Amino acid sequence: METPRTSASTTTAPVATGRTMTHEHLPWRGRRRAPLPGRPSCLSPAASATCSSRSISLSGPCKSSVVVAVQGTLVASPDRSDWSDKDRRHWIVFRSVDKLAVNGGGGVDGNGERWWPYSCKINKALPCKEAPTALSFHFCTNLTVENLKIVNSQQIHMPIEDCNNVQLARLSIKASGKSPNTDVIHIIRSTDVQVTNCKIKTGNDCMSIENGTHNLHVSKVVCGPGHGISIGILGDDNSRAEVSGITIDTVQLYGTTNGARIKTYQGGSGYAKDITFQNMIMDNVKNPIIIDQNYCDKAKPCKEQGSAVVVSNVVFKNIRGTTITKDAIKLNCSKSAPCNGVTLQNIDLKMEGGKGPTESNCQNVKWRKSGNVLPQPCNARN
Repeated sequence: METPRTSASTTTAPVATGRTMTHEHLPWRGRRRAPLPGRPSCLSPAASATCSSRSISLSGPCKSSVVVAVQGTLVASPDRSDWSDKDRRHWIVFRSVDKLAVNGGGGVDGNGERWWPYSCKINKALPCKEAPTALSFHFCTNLTVENLKIVNSQQIHMPIEDCNNVQLARLSIKASGKSPNTDVIHIIRSTDVQVTNCKIKTGNDCMSIENGTHNLHVSKVVCGPGHGISIGILGDDNSRAEVSGITIDTVQLYGTTNGARIKTYQGGSGYAKDITFQNMIMDNVKNPIIIDQNYCDKAKPCKEQGSAVVVSNVVFKNIRGTTITKDAIKLNCSKSAPCNGVTLQNIDLKMEGGKGPTESNCQNVKWRKSGNVLPQPCNARN
């Protein structure tokens, strides 16, 4: 495992094998080819320490399982020039490590306040550039990340990319509600992922679930502020997307832009199927239930196209709470590839403060109702 560089001062930290290491001798310092005896473990920084660093890359394969325990606080360098234009994507990144566990109860601080003012989302006169992600995992198998506090990532907080058999638990992840492009848990091309007992506050999606995600189970997550739980974006730039076997269960959303959302561009292909949003509480949410197959986040309006990612077998079940807009249910599906097999079951969504009735708005969707559904779904004029 290796690290290209870091600006941390020396701190002393015990490791799980009973030895003591300074930060200068932790396994992620320099190049280490020989395996440590037993299960390699490192702890950095110490519980009372704060460690400032530039980019850190830890790459496998490793000859045994690895534990990285963070008990103090890792803080990204406040100097934006520490990241070159050639590699601005990452701050801390793990690649190709099997049986990796990252835990310890400590903190990861991306110093995002130094980056956000330079985002084209904040200042439209500026060009759009990438900024580092806080804690990234690529091509990892049998991964566990738990009991960490992550704050103020420069952009996405925790991408899970091309990973298999992942457990994320007991994470507290926070950024300003106005922070740009700070999706929290971003899952793409990954299978067999479980997310549980997480508290999230951010300026973008609390969770974004993208192409290649299969067999994902999310439970006991609290989100807000933020943009909610989103499947997508899918099908952008006429791409193919495949997403299936998604269960979002026992989630609370407070003051978010969206609640349970699926979003796709026109012009894509593939599928998003076998998706369940259930046992959700909405509090002051703008769009509690939304499928948008005409999503567009481009500088110019998106043209109507003749293909789309097919959305099917979607269940919205046991969802209740309040909304700040009348259209509590929005099913805006594609003319060329209508949504089918959408079930609305036991829904109770009311206007915040009792400010009149809620409504539904639906286009190009085959749906069915089960139990009591408020507002009445998709009436004849839809």
